[in-house]
Amino acid sequence: MQLKKNHSRQKRKIRIRKKINGLESKPRLAIYKSNKNIYVQAIDDLNQKTIATSSTLGEELKSEKLSLETAKKVGEIMGDKLSKLGISEAVFDRGGYVYHGRVKALAEGIREKGIKF
Repeated sequence: MQLKKNHSRQKRKIRIRKKINGLESKPRLAIYKSNKNIYVQAIDDLNQKTIATSSTLGEELKSEKLSLETAKKVGEIMGDKLSKLGISEAVFDRGGYVYHGRVKALAEGIREKGIKF
């Protein structure tokens, strides 16, 4: 069951990636979540560089367990980093995950800091 679930997610991820691209001024926000952590990266696909990252492994959130609140905090930290870099727009890549729960909370945290998708 788990193998099929991951295979289906990978197929969705590829299908999504065909349609979206990140630039330096409008990076792609790629999400990855595991059972214990959630990660987000701002990626410039044109130059193949990661602009900024945030996760629950960061020093601010390392002691907290993964929940909707910590996912939202990860998004807020990412929003702050992007704002400091002068980025106001981004493309959201949910990585094949359903836009619900922790993924949605992370996106809302980024939006609260003024980043538009």
